[in-house]
Amino acid sequence: MSVDKDRSTLHALGYAQELSRRMSGFSNFAISFTIISILSGTLTLYATGINYGGPIEEAYGWPLVSVFVIIVGLGMAEIASKYPTAGGLYYWASKMGGPAWGWFTGWFNLIGQIAITAGIDYGAAIFADALLNLLWPGTFPATPHAIIAIYAAILFIHAVMNIFSVRLVAFLNDVSVWWHVFGVLIIVGFLVFKPTHHQSFSTVFGHAINNSGFAHHWMWFVLLLGLLQAQYTYTGYDASAHMSEETRDASRSAARGVINSIIVSAIFGYILALGVTFAIQSITKTTGAGIFAVKQVYTDALGTHTAEVMLFITVMAQLYCGMSSITSASRMMYAFSRDGATPGHQLWRRLNTQRVPVYSVWAIAVLAFLCAFPAYFSKAIGVGAGYVAYAAVTSIATIGLYIAYALPIWLRLRQGDAFEAGEWSLGRHYKWIGWVAVIWVAFISILFILPVAPSGTPGNKGFTWLSFNYAPIAVGGALVLFGGWWFISAKRWFKGPISQGTPEELARIEQQYEPGSPAPATGSV
Repeated sequence: MSVDKDRSTLHALGYAQELSRRMSGFSNFAISFTIISILSGTLTLYATGINYGGPIEEAYGWPLVSVFVIIVGLGMAEIASKYPTAGGLYYWASKMGGPAWGWFTGWFNLIGQIAITAGIDYGAAIFADALLNLLWPGTFPATPHAIIAIYAAILFIHAVMNIFSVRLVAFLNDVSVWWHVFGVLIIVGFLVFKPTHHQSFSTVFGHAINNSGFAHHWMWFVLLLGLLQAQYTYTGYDASAHMSEETRDASRSAARGVINSIIVSAIFGYILALGVTFAIQSITKTTGAGIFAVKQVYTDALGTHTAEVMLFITVMAQLYCGMSSITSASRMMYAFSRDGATPGHQLWRRLNTQRVPVYSVWAIAVLAFLCAFPAYFSKAIGVGAGYVAYAAVTSIATIGLYIAYALPIWLRLRQGDAFEAGEWSLGRHYKWIGWVAVIWVAFISILFILPVAPSGTPGNKGFTWLSFNYAPIAVGGALVLFGGWWFISAKRWFKGPISQGTPEELARIEQQYEPGSPAPATGSV
């Protein structure tokens, strides 16, 4: 049976089947597809694309990034098939490179997971605020304080939903797939057929915009910064690996979940990006709306009442996305803590009666809230400080996750033909795929820590916080902290993934979770 094979594979990796293995291959794909969420990343950072490059950023940036992300995903999928465990990237790096590689990969992954959760749910709060403003004008002001309040409520709801059961999460993720697919088709259908005016083909595929503040001769750099819209959208597909201990036929399903989630997102995301861009009624009003650019397109092209429906579809998709992100991040934190790598690890690895790492769920929600909280001190949400703060959060998420994606791929390259592939293999293509993936990640990791606007304003050439990208401080500061911790202390006691025992001991651990058994004495609540 598939379940027996999965259990045997997990035992060979050193772990007992503590989490509930109820997810199908489709559900595994669904959680990665939901976290990528083309209705989240594509639209919440649409302002970035349209102001940093304009229509041509949507026309060419999306497919360019899609190609490189598929290559990165292929490299990850092969390793996921070999090591189908909730630790994912951290476990892969530990097994192929040793404890130090696992330590750094794990911390980059955890930081990225926290930041991506923050980016998703903060973006959902922005769109929810826009929807509420249309439904009840003046009741929900578009201010950083109001958005932070909505953001906190969303995180709380997502945490509560996550602690119930894997079955609930899996069901909602299955629903989410169809919500995203049909949601995109409905939104694009309205944007195609209802407006009386559309942008021309030559405008969408030939018009560039530079509202970054950089001089025109820096246009090439502006276009590169605009790639953050697509690159940020393509994050979180490592969820298929983190959910592999809860997925049937995990060695195949996790690999397919990674790849299929990217490919389907690439197709429907491009349809969505072009649909919104062709429907722009006023480029000036859209670019001037800042982070509410998509709301501006909806209301201008469709009218208020139809825009409300489109925003509702968008917000619901973003809420599905945020729920799934907490699921994935909590499993990663659980697995990392299971091997003693986090402060308070005994707490974060504990499971409730539903076999959910409940304290990890709450930890991810709280840390995600703190990650985006600097936006609270902004005076406005738009193209000012609030927008820069949000752009920094998305940059942190993108950099942290992609470094964690690239490190195991690099280690797989180092192993060469000595690597024993799982049930899903790249064969001899692993070399060029691995090198392209690593080089692309190195490129974007440098790109997205660079300033997003020139220092100062036309009347002030000095430093201004409005143009400050705090992503390099956040990423660099975290690297100093967990890097310093490694060299000062952790390298003496952290040995990477810890086996939970002999086959007999693993069986005894699993018996504690059988129906009718008494509650586990340790490791659960």
